[in-house]
Amino acid sequence: MSSESGASLGAFLAYTAVVLALAWMARRAGAKKAFLSEYFLGNRGLGMVALALTFGATSASAGSFAGFPSLIYAHGWVLALWIASYMIFPLCGMGLLGKRLNHMARMTGAITVPDVLRERFDSRTLALMSTVLLALLLTVYLVPQFTLASLIMQQLLQGVPAYQQASLGLAQTVPWLVPAGTSAEYVLGLLIFAVLVVGYTAFGGFRAVVWTDILQGFVMVMGVLVMLVLALWQAGGLKTATRMMQDMEPPRLGRAIFVSNVDAPPSGVRVASDSWFTTEDRLFRTGESAIILPGTRTSTPVRVVEIMSDEEKTRIRQRGIDPLPRTITPQVSGLEPYARGAGQSGVYVQPPGPSPSDRDGFLPLGLAVSFFAFWALSGTGQPGNMVRLMAFSSTRTLKRAIAALSIYFTLIYVPLVIIFCCARILAPGLDHTPDRIMPVMAFLLADGAHVPWLAGLLIAVPFAAAMSTVDSFMLMITSSVVRDVYQQNMRPAARSSTLRRLSYACTIIIGVVATAGALFPPQFLQYIIVFTGGGLAVAFLGPVALALYWPRFNKAGAMASMVGGFVAYLALYLAGFVALGAITPIRPLGLDPLIWGFLASLGCAALGVAFGQAAPEHLVRRYFCTSPAANGMSIAK
Repeated sequence: MSSESGASLGAFLAYTAVVLALAWMARRAGAKKAFLSEYFLGNRGLGMVALALTFGATSASAGSFAGFPSLIYAHGWVLALWIASYMIFPLCGMGLLGKRLNHMARMTGAITVPDVLRERFDSRTLALMSTVLLALLLTVYLVPQFTLASLIMQQLLQGVPAYQQASLGLAQTVPWLVPAGTSAEYVLGLLIFAVLVVGYTAFGGFRAVVWTDILQGFVMVMGVLVMLVLALWQAGGLKTATRMMQDMEPPRLGRAIFVSNVDAPPSGVRVASDSWFTTEDRLFRTGESAIILPGTRTSTPVRVVEIMSDEEKTRIRQRGIDPLPRTITPQVSGLEPYARGAGQSGVYVQPPGPSPSDRDGFLPLGLAVSFFAFWALSGTGQPGNMVRLMAFSSTRTLKRAIAALSIYFTLIYVPLVIIFCCARILAPGLDHTPDRIMPVMAFLLADGAHVPWLAGLLIAVPFAAAMSTVDSFMLMITSSVVRDVYQQNMRPAARSSTLRRLSYACTIIIGVVATAGALFPPQFLQYIIVFTGGGLAVAFLGPVALALYWPRFNKAGAMASMVGGFVAYLALYLAGFVALGAITPIRPLGLDPLIWGFLASLGCAALGVAFGQAAPEHLVRRYFCTSPAANGMSIAK
């Protein structure tokens, strides 16, 4: 292992050790408190810093530090328009739901979002329905988080000989654990992350999640600002980077196999991921490792990218290319041009941006308009954010956290657009595996700055984003299953020790399921994140918001709103899959399915209220005719 790899690995391990120490301290701090309230809500004691950073860290998931950078890298400057409304979503989400949701949760003793709905409508059926939907969508949401983390582990450990040997052993001894299209290095990194995050989440509970979120929130914003400075410096400034992007043409994507003219030795032959090679005057980069197993001569097919712009090829050759061994011959096939942008320059600096599959480009005008509403609605409707709003300590805390979060998101998302536009210049040829661009840039920028240990801290940025989302969502699923399914419907008098053991077991099972799903990683993590995030929003935003503010809103309206919104949303995705053969939804009038799903949710809510049984008078009086002070449950000003 090189000294540079050792320094970056050491810095990353130091960060991981701090995370585990926080989990241990959180467990000690909550050991003598009531299990459910402490384990799942931290006894509702979040202050301003804790609320802002845990809310921000949970929201800034793998989508922010893998999916979003990959889309910037793939489509260029148009992503600034795509993400524009995210900076104001704290005002929408925390301002609309925060105080009212916190009060209702305190009044009822609710610990989960299904808990709130059950108490508000006195309906176990609604709580179970929301629990099932929440658990299914959040489990799917975990898959890209696990995928990002495993890509980070792979990038971090690829220079460690023991890791390479263990990966080779994994491929030889349990080949069924390494599906086609993935590598043994990826699978091993996935297993390492799963053990780490499942362990500290189960061990420490909500308090551990919040404490580690505070650390991870600071790591994320500081890491992004450091990367911004280094990226602009190494790209020659924003003006130079934009000019180079102006001259670029989208690449061609295909596959290659590597053939040896002799049998591979017992240790096998490995062509590393991100290797450059040429055939005649053409230039290619591998998107994954190709391994020729012992005693064979041909690798399995791997993804490759062909660089098309002459200026870009010249720039890459000037940096130097390590040739393949003379005994290895690449054979390239199946190269495909982009559906929009092939053979054109300037597509990375103007809307709608290039696209491998969509002739209309990445972001047509109608879709740009709907995404401005998408992030505000989607962020507001996330149950993970709602749980944070059930746990803060005072109204003053909420007000300050709204202002702090708006600044926090601006300091993250605006620099990310600039950093990963520069990445097209600094790290070309990752178009087959763009979700790796964040860890690749962490190492590249640290190496360019001649500070090798910095890579370990920079790579902790996306790792922190994945961990902060994984731990929060695993805890949410666990709390919904343990509280809303087991305790409320099976054993209301269950002991704390029983609930504790069941919570640990549930967290482990969720981790296993998410790990299994991540064995088959999609090309663009952001598409899964957008789909599941939108699905959660259309299912929960309407019922929860109307439950908080509309006295006449009834159980039938809540059920109709939840089911109708999600079914309409899902139908547009299924129609797109059937018609287009890809995870691309149908967009009537050019608007995103979330807009239609939200409108359907509101329409179904109105129908449910109109034709369903009226809300019981005692529930209306309890939640709308009595002041918080009269109940003794008011939160501090």
